Amino acid sequence: MEEQQNQAAAPKPVTANDNAEVAERKRKRQALELQRERILSERTSSPHRRSALTVALADIEEKLSELGWSIHM
Repeated sequence: MEEQQNQAAAPKPVTANDNAEVAERKRKRQALELQRERILSERTSSPHRRSALTVALADIEEKLSELGWSIHM
């Protein structure tokens, strides 16, 4: 019984799959951050285009927040 508790409390070893998942999350976050920066740098006088950019920016920021990202100001 005590041995089972010790095993349950012991940290699990990091596997190659865990590393792959971390790398994939990092890659996704970096891609989304680049998309966000591109949208923020785009200038337009078209209200329709500006509206589309605003929607796209909100979508990207939502996906980033799901990956644990927060706005750094």
